[in-house]
Amino acid sequence: MLKYAREGYPFIGFFTVSTLLTLLCGKPWVAAFPFLLTLFMLYFFRDPERTFTADNNNLIAPADGCVVQIREIVEDEITNEKMIEVSIFMNAFNVHVNRVPCDGTVKDVRRYSGRFMAAWSEEASKANEHITMLFNTVHGNIVVRQVAGLIARRAVCRVKPGDVLKQAERFGIIKFSSRVDIFLPINTKIKVKLKDKVKAGETVLGEITKN
Repeated sequence: MLKYAREGYPFIGFFTVSTLLTLLCGKPWVAAFPFLLTLFMLYFFRDPERTFTADNNNLIAPADGCVVQIREIVEDEITNEKMIEVSIFMNAFNVHVNRVPCDGTVKDVRRYSGRFMAAWSEEASKANEHITMLFNTVHGNIVVRQVAGLIARRAVCRVKPGDVLKQAERFGIIKFSSRVDIFLPINTKIKVKLKDKVKAGETVLGEITKN
């Protein structure tokens, strides 16, 4: 049975009721519009199970979408460490549920207000409204940034400092098209390239190598 993210139930419910009320008012052609939106919400907020082989040396993608950036950079919101940033853009047709890359403990969650620029742009990464999570693992710090986009107006992080999470466990969602930046330890061997399509909880972004 297909699962849905709980954040989608208000949207699914609203458009379902709107469809029924419009039909009861004797306006079947008008009902087509909320009906189509109901179908889209059912599609958008789907939360399928993912198959993966647990391995903490393999860091898996936190989001579905397209890899739009890979670079070495100093992560300057929380850690001030030199890390490898991988950015994933999610369009409206991707699954938007986010998953953790490996086992670890949530150390910090910070919410930032901001703009709502197109999420694929580099500037949007920090200029847009976003949530930044610091995740402590056996490999060191990993930072995940959920970025709201032009249409997406809300990122949801379900976890709090102190929570212990398992690899591929769900930790949040971003409503509608958006972006996720993940900052990996500098000794990570990246396994993806620009424009690759990735899946949360399945695709290996990188492998931890020994210093």
